[in-house]
Amino acid sequence: MMPRILFCAPSSGTGKTTVTCAVLRAFQRRGLKLAACKSGPDYIDPMFHQKVLDTPSTNLDLFFFSSETARALLRQVGEGADLTVLEGAMGFYDGIATSERASAYDLAVQTKTPAVLVLDGRGSALSLAATVKGFQAFRSPNPIRGVLLNRAKPAMAQRLGEMLLRETGLPLLGCLPPLEGCGFESRHLGLVTAGEIQDLQQKLDRLADAAEESVDLDAILELAREAPDVKDKLKLPKAPRGKVKIAVARDEAFCFYYESSLRILRSLGAALVDFSPLHDKKLPKGVCGLYLGGGYPELHAEALAMNHAMRESVRAAVAAGMPTVAECGGFLYLQRTLQDQGRHPWLMASALDAEGFPTGQLSRFGYITLRAKTDSLLFEAGEEMPAHEFHYWDSTDPGHSFEAQKPLSQRHWETGVATPSLYAGFPHFHFASKPQAAVRFLAAARRWREAQKEMQQK
Repeated sequence: MMPRILFCAPSSGTGKTTVTCAVLRAFQRRGLKLAACKSGPDYIDPMFHQKVLDTPSTNLDLFFFSSETARALLRQVGEGADLTVLEGAMGFYDGIATSERASAYDLAVQTKTPAVLVLDGRGSALSLAATVKGFQAFRSPNPIRGVLLNRAKPAMAQRLGEMLLRETGLPLLGCLPPLEGCGFESRHLGLVTAGEIQDLQQKLDRLADAAEESVDLDAILELAREAPDVKDKLKLPKAPRGKVKIAVARDEAFCFYYESSLRILRSLGAALVDFSPLHDKKLPKGVCGLYLGGGYPELHAEALAMNHAMRESVRAAVAAGMPTVAECGGFLYLQRTLQDQGRHPWLMASALDAEGFPTGQLSRFGYITLRAKTDSLLFEAGEEMPAHEFHYWDSTDPGHSFEAQKPLSQRHWETGVATPSLYAGFPHFHFASKPQAAVRFLAAARRWREAQKEMQQK
């Protein structure tokens, strides 16, 4: 048995993250063992889940991997939990291009997870029933089992709930009233990260107070317990015994990682060692590989530039052939300069001869499939990898090692830098999509370690 529930909405901006965090904190107070997941490739919402639970949230993305892998990752995070809460992405049916593929609906169906439709309770009454009935009838099977009103006062919500039950047959599972000062701010990549909100815990507690008061937590838990068990298991290649140290950039500038992707690296023999390009002076001692994830280096460009010692440490490691994976923000950090929001260029690691600059708009946004042109650190020539791009900064040389193809579209372009020791580019990916890429990364790190030992012995 694996009790679980998915919160979805008609569109972005309805308050799914707020509702998810309120319910998680309220159940946490009751002493339940909890797990959280996010539909799609988003990095920021899972950070909020983690701040509530103090344990990593898991992305479940049906473009990145198969339904069997998604269920296996769900089982991995939810096994033994009293409740697993899944948060949908965008609108319930919004998937790839204009299809439902890889949408929150697709995830709910493929994982057989009951869904609760979150509606904005302001500015409409009977029209809410029309919205609900449309969502009920649009696709079959339909996993929506209840409704929750956000930004609705309890007295009004009760009246609306009676109407919704009468018109749609779906129960109202409560509401969250408007709470001044409890909203989460946004910027160019979505919500600000959870770590940047100084009074986040107080906000979460206020949200939980409201959930205890006006959300039917017992009914949500009862609905979650109707979900069938998940039996799929994640299958990984065999890995050599022994650990190999991989440095992972973790600070205010670099924070975009899929935790289940990192878990795969650990399962295959990686000893992940966090470091800060902002605050540390050099790479951790004894590391044999480098992972620079995405984030907001453009917001910290001056501070990154001022850390001369770290920039040189990273440049020297890449130049020496240390196996390196650099995604999006990490890719920008490896370049010669990076312009901040005011277009002032700051020196970066200078491992790549290119410059990062703002475009003022999303560049090459969304899902893509990468096809490798040549053999390299992670891929063999011709291999494909699902990936995702989301960035407002571009590069004077985004790379030419991969062909990027938009799904259900004719659009394609070249991207990424790939060598026997390097993957660097704007595309993000998940190692569950192709665990063999993780095996190759760690194998290269082991070879690099042995080569360093031989050099020291000479």
